[in-house]
Amino acid sequence: IKGARSPERLLDEVTLFLHQVESKLSSEHRTMLKAVRGRDRILEGRRVLLVDDDMRNIFALTGALEQKGAVVEVGRNGFEAISKLDEVADIDIVLMDIMMPGMDGFEAMRRIRADKRFQKLPIIAITAKAMKDDQEQCLKAGASDYLAKPIDIDRLYSLLRVWMPNLERL
Repeated sequence: IKGARSPERLLDEVTLFLHQVESKLSSEHRTMLKAVRGRDRILEGRRVLLVDDDMRNIFALTGALEQKGAVVEVGRNGFEAISKLDEVADIDIVLMDIMMPGMDGFEAMRRIRADKRFQKLPIIAITAKAMKDDQEQCLKAGASDYLAKPIDIDRLYSLLRVWMPNLERL
């Protein structure tokens, strides 16, 4: 396939070919494909509270989450995280950095968990500390799960898929 629009034409041809192949699959296999393709839609319209003091992390994570349809609220420390949870009623999940000025992530998670409204709210701790003991400290402080920096975006998406289905929208 050559010509001025070769990349576009190639994409069209491949898409057509794949559609033809899929149409010959059993309904069971088509259902499996649909489920795999739709798994990232779990973030569409979901509110994620991202708490981090580093603007670079906020920029990178916000871009990755918004690309999947999430609505991102940002807090720069533990105090702002608690304020955001009070202001924005429908936060679905929290991504909490641990080392922040003012109130760190450990204290913020303890305070969030002390509030009955947020006892089941999924919180993923994000930290540069990657030792086993650090993970245990995060879980003791109230984290639902743990993610070490530098953040592997695919691993983040996997964790979000694990915790999002457990949420029931009111």
